[in-house]
Amino acid sequence: MRIVVTGVTGNIGSVVVRRLRAEGGHHLVGLARRLPRGPDSRGVDWRPADLSTEACHGTLVEAFTGADAVVHLAWGFQPSHDLAYLRELGVGGTRRVLRAVADTGVPHLVHMSSVGAYSPKKDDRPVDESWPTGGVRSSRYSRHKAAAERLLDRYEASGADTLVTRLRPGIVGQRAAGSALLRYGVPALVPSKVLGLLPVLPMDRRLTIPMVHTDDVAEAIVTALHRRAAGPFNLAADTPVTAAVIADVLGARLVHVPSAVVRAVMSAAWHARLQPVDTGWLDMGFALPVLDTTRARTELGWAPAKDGPQVLAEVIEGMRQAASGRTPVLRPRTVLGALGDAVRRGPVAVRRRP
Repeated sequence: MRIVVTGVTGNIGSVVVRRLRAEGGHHLVGLARRLPRGPDSRGVDWRPADLSTEACHGTLVEAFTGADAVVHLAWGFQPSHDLAYLRELGVGGTRRVLRAVADTGVPHLVHMSSVGAYSPKKDDRPVDESWPTGGVRSSRYSRHKAAAERLLDRYEASGADTLVTRLRPGIVGQRAAGSALLRYGVPALVPSKVLGLLPVLPMDRRLTIPMVHTDDVAEAIVTALHRRAAGPFNLAADTPVTAAVIADVLGARLVHVPSAVVRAVMSAAWHARLQPVDTGWLDMGFALPVLDTTRARTELGWAPAKDGPQVLAEVIEGMRQAASGRTPVLRPRTVLGALGDAVRRGPVAVRRRP
């Protein structure tokens, strides 16, 4: 198969490509803003593409022509203070991908949605794919994921022949994403080893979030490609992650602090540019549902290999060790390197990336 992957150098894309290369028999086309070099660049037809601009249309059409499937993974998490850019990359990028898919007649589109697309829920009873995808209004990430779902709705309602698969995973993690997560979520001055030195964790004990390992998400993508499975699929490990689990993995004592208090401190620090994560992520964590994965298990034959607490433990260990991959997104993170980036281009939460 000729398979085109957007966001191919990220947390999920890098594993999808590795999985498809190992399988063999595919012509892989990888689209990313920054392309890898060295051994990890072999076996893929690489094309530079910035989905945040209309200028990418020609590149998308050229790459999509003759494709059997497009796997759309590209998304942005920083700079969190540049809402217009994040929307243009996430929502605008999805719109541009759909336009190119329509122009070239791609028969199958696999779109990476998220648990973040779902509307709020007030209890921990798992929901299936019929739960509304209205997003959490105070979370820009959630709003954008929901907006992308509306684009897919309109595309399918237009009568297009493209088969559309929507994957809605929980929080996706792996060890190799440790350095990337440090860059996205930890101030440049803070060394990774600090994660092993926290005596207490001030957090609302009600927090419950679904997680899933990157390898398990990649397996679902590849299976959906082979089975040409249409529609939405929830992806999550069997056991969700709670505040108590997070404290246990960090080796810290959980101290219950109401989410409103945590939010106020987090907001003040974000507005002061002291830390790069906006409060929408906290709001989303307390609003989103636990996921029922029955449909993925029955129609894809999918089952997660790792449980939620196992995924979290691997992610935290990866962050402590500043683990990395061989793509630009997953490159190693050091304090000196992060400070150098901040001096040259500004803090991660406010800079536009080259």
